[in-house]
Amino acid sequence: MAKRLFLPAAVAALAIAMGGCSVMESTYLKKVNEADGFARELAALQQKHKDLSFENATLKARVANLGMDLDKMTGERDRLSAERDKLSADLGYMTGQRDKMAADNKELENVLNSKSDSLSRIIMDLRQKIGSLESDNGKLKQEIAALEAERGKLKQEIAALQKAQEEKVQKVSKTYEDLLEKMKGEISKGEVTISELKGKLTVNMVDAILFDSGKSEVKPEGLAVLQKVISILKDVKDKAIRVEGHTDNVQIIGALAKKFPTNWELSAARAINVARFLQDQGIDPAILSAVAYGEYKPVAANDTPEGKRKNRRIEIILAPKE
Repeated sequence: MAKRLFLPAAVAALAIAMGGCSVMESTYLKKVNEADGFARELAALQQKHKDLSFENATLKARVANLGMDLDKMTGERDRLSAERDKLSADLGYMTGQRDKMAADNKELENVLNSKSDSLSRIIMDLRQKIGSLESDNGKLKQEIAALEAERGKLKQEIAALQKAQEEKVQKVSKTYEDLLEKMKGEISKGEVTISELKGKLTVNMVDAILFDSGKSEVKPEGLAVLQKVISILKDVKDKAIRVEGHTDNVQIIGALAKKFPTNWELSAARAINVARFLQDQGIDPAILSAVAYGEYKPVAANDTPEGKRKNRRIEIILAPKE
């Protein structure tokens, strides 16, 4: 604005200085007018420049705002693009899973159908087997009924046998008690022992009370002892009576060896002579037997005189008939 005021004043001063020059007046006025025109044009241009500068600043500010908005929108676009890509990936995974599940369901359906067919066949087979088992069960029931009846008979027979056995045991026990009473003198001297076990009764007599040394004939004192046994055994009908001959391990030598080469012969001769005496006194020979064991069934060690004395013996055994 100061420049616009200064220029006309300078022109006016110039005109006064030149003072009245008519030649120059027209030129002066023309220049003044041009100067005014230039001044106005300059002022207009300056205003336009100012306006354009303001507009430029406004546009720059707007461009800056638009740039920030663009950056925001670009970031949002990138975020949305990433989300879209993720959603696409998720969608692809879900689609794959859906396809896999569909395939798995199809496979499962095939397996179930196969198992259903197999189970149907198994059920059919089981029904056939059940029918067969029911038939077999009916037969088994009949067999069981028959077995029950047979078992009832067997129980009766067993009861009868047990009763008979008890009666036999009672008889043996009575015989055992009677023998104990009859032979208590010999028992007290250790010459006779009597034992009973499970229906088997044994009268064990050392050979010294029956035989002289090296002899097989029963001596008179031995016959008296046997007579006591016979008085009890003569009524025994349902038992077998076995006479056993036993010796120690001393070998037979000298002249006696001609008659009894070994202890077998000696034990056999003594057992037979006792059995024959029992027969002579009325014992049924059908239930009698004589057995020789020699030295091979000892009841004591043969390394002491007492042991040898126990091994030289006659045993009269009552046992069930075979």
